[in-house]
Amino acid sequence: MSDDGPGPRPSAGARTVAVARFLAATRAEGPGERTAVWAQGCEIRCPGCFNPHLWTFRGGERVAPDDLARRVLDAGTEGLTLLGGEPFDQAAPLAVVAAGVRAAGRSVMTFTGYTTARLRRAVDEGRDDVAALLAATDLLVAGPFLADRIDTRRPWVGSTNQEFVLLDDRFPGLLDEVSRSPDRVEVTVDAAGRVAVNGWAEVDALDELLASVARPQPRRRASAERR
Repeated sequence: MSDDGPGPRPSAGARTVAVARFLAATRAEGPGERTAVWAQGCEIRCPGCFNPHLWTFRGGERVAPDDLARRVLDAGTEGLTLLGGEPFDQAAPLAVVAAGVRAAGRSVMTFTGYTTARLRRAVDEGRDDVAALLAATDLLVAGPFLADRIDTRRPWVGSTNQEFVLLDDRFPGLLDEVSRSPDRVEVTVDAAGRVAVNGWAEVDALDELLASVARPQPRRRASAERR
């Protein structure tokens, strides 16, 4: 997306967050164990996006910011990761969530498809909601996903243009360590048999992983006695 393109969707009057998915604990969406929240809705709509079903602003669970912050803190992880969809298209209510999480001593990592230049310009244009979410974020991952620039070296990001921006001193040394951090993919299957995937993997590897989840596994007879 060009820095001259439209900025984040106005959200100053929003009283709830449209949440597409809430994951209480994960090690695939940032440093350490984190709680991940996927926002419903995205104005950017990068070609090749892994989550095109999150582009629409219709749907999602509507949650009051204070209630969402409480759910994050109750999960007991090291911090919150905001993904989407596009968090900055719901900047006002998510800024309240992020500020509440940080006030409790936890960290906040925010992914965005907007460039840092576009976000700075939005702040200069008077977007207090964008400024508030930036102020409540420790680690920003910024830039649109570019399908022709796949990143196979760094964890958490999809393409090489995306940048890690440390907005405070919460993660000292992270920029030096990030290329040595492993990428992770998590697959969960709930009691109803629904499969959910989070993390980053190349499409072929992901297809093979999902195929192995669905593939019947050989059954072994338990030993009748133990020695």
